[in-house]
Amino acid sequence: MSDTLHLLIPYAAGASEASQQALADLALPHLERLLARLALHESDLGDDDAFCAPHERALARALGLPSAPGRIPWAAHHLHQQGRSSEAAQGAWAFVTPCHWQVRTDHVTLDDPARLQLSEDESRTLLAVMAPWFAGDGITLHYDQPTRWLAHGELLADLATASPERVLHRDVSHWLPGEQKSHPLRRLHSEMQMLLYTHTFNEAREARRLPPVNAFWVHGAGRLPQAPQPPGPPPVVEDGLREAALREDWAAWSAAWQALDAGALARLNDHVARGGAARLTLCGERGALTWHTAPRSWGQKISSIFRPQRFADVREKL
Repeated sequence: MSDTLHLLIPYAAGASEASQQALADLALPHLERLLARLALHESDLGDDDAFCAPHERALARALGLPSAPGRIPWAAHHLHQQGRSSEAAQGAWAFVTPCHWQVRTDHVTLDDPARLQLSEDESRTLLAVMAPWFAGDGITLHYDQPTRWLAHGELLADLATASPERVLHRDVSHWLPGEQKSHPLRRLHSEMQMLLYTHTFNEAREARRLPPVNAFWVHGAGRLPQAPQPPGPPPVVEDGLREAALREDWAAWSAAWQALDAGALARLNDHVARGGAARLTLCGERGALTWHTAPRSWGQKISSIFRPQRFADVREKL
């Protein structure tokens, strides 16, 4: 339905005991009223180590994109959105994010790329340093924004990748693209680490007490020759829970949940109460659940009054 309002909420539940406890203590009246009025429409239950987070898969489906784990062509979709469909149709694309890997005793973790505080000038300088090495493997780099470049090349055509957000603060070994250690991207990672270790680019950053750029992350790879045809209106993605969830600051996350309930969820509940059509997608670490407005029998209406569906009943599935 063209007038359907679709709200998509990432990080609606966490996998840790601390996050579950935070939810148990929350009062979310508008969410509860919505769940009592809506019917469960679809579920997407997966593993918490899948290459795509549930909200990424849910958004891809809503936009008409391929949603196989690790194979959502976000970079090519970005080009279509910019009106550059002729470029998007020319082979495979991916995003490349310059980043800092934190080397620990027994594993290596990915830091938040935003902490690098890269300016556009710095990013373009770094791209010029790294581009010849990528070109050696048939990958051309193009500037897009300070912490995200575009990459073009056939090596990116059939590559399962995870977003930096998915890997944040986790051991990168499980999430590296290219299943075999002999994959050209694995070698390119090693070459860039050696190149950047003593490069003057990082010497200047260290003088300013900024983290060195010592790695890169490839994500959103694949082909998308034609612009997708969404099955309905694009969802409104409410990102208010994201930052606190990624920091694992559950007190701030609880406050963000309450703000979301009093804001976007209250407005959606009013829309449904007035007879409007709606979809609500809640996403956690493992799964996503979508509810929608649908005709209900008298028995279902009575059941929703005396035994309403509650968030507490479904949040462990997220």
